[in-house]
Amino acid sequence: MRAIVTGGTGLIGRALCRELVDHGHEVIVLSRNPDKKEEGLPSQVETVGWDAQSARGWGDRVSETDAIVNLAGAGLADGRWTDERKRSILESRVKAGQAVLEAVSAAATRPKVVIQSSAVGYYGPRGDEVLNEDAAPGSDYLARVCFDWEASTAPVVRMGVRRPVIRTGIVLTTEGGAFPKILLPFKLFAGGPMGNGSQYWPWIHINDEVRAIRFLMENETASGPFNLTAPNPLTNKEFASVVGQAMGRPSLMPAPAFALKLALGEMSTVLLDGQRAVPSRLQELGFEFDFATLDAALKDLLK
Repeated sequence: MRAIVTGGTGLIGRALCRELVDHGHEVIVLSRNPDKKEEGLPSQVETVGWDAQSARGWGDRVSETDAIVNLAGAGLADGRWTDERKRSILESRVKAGQAVLEAVSAAATRPKVVIQSSAVGYYGPRGDEVLNEDAAPGSDYLARVCFDWEASTAPVVRMGVRRPVIRTGIVLTTEGGAFPKILLPFKLFAGGPMGNGSQYWPWIHINDEVRAIRFLMENETASGPFNLTAPNPLTNKEFASVVGQAMGRPSLMPAPAFALKLALGEMSTVLLDGQRAVPSRLQELGFEFDFATLDAALKDLLK
């Protein structure tokens, strides 16, 4: 298949491009800096310029494309959540989705599938409630962002295009993102739960994340929402304990909730609130995780 990937220079995007190329797919990455050589992208990947809000300069390629994977959006942890930053987080996602919709609408031959990125934040803070894909959306800021993010490409379904929606949890990889920051206090013998540690952290190994995206792209029966999380979510306290054991470090020093709120402001919800999300629909389709437990994931990531 030939796939266009938005957000292909990001953490998940780079790993996905490697996964697709390794399995014989052609990949086009959309980038606002198409002349810049991106580390981590296979040499076979073609980079095409775009403005992240329209189909100008790349929309004509869609008629020759089988799949679009829309991962684009400003990073949640790239800055304190001021009103301006919150607008950027939302608008970057919605405008990227609208650009994909514009391109698909204008294509002489439409792609077979559009994979729309989202996050488990869709469900909002839900305590220990087990959340499969049928659970209702939440009402906090992140839930509203995810709802609008998903809705941005929803009209392609009426055009006959299959559309899986991927609600991703905390992606574990040593190449960047949250995981190296999670490990740092343990390296300093200061690891432990965040807040009271009762919040669930739905996690997934980067390899399973990109394998699942490819699985949904290739599986012609896959459509609708899918939780991309490992089947064994843990509370933050349990997560910290497993990390401490894997690293031979203590895991008893908590990060007080008030300190995190003071340091991070509203963004602290990412650490202090959580979702007990489970990948029900993904497993029903027959997807098998390489790293179903955190022990297995850490053994691979810390080797």
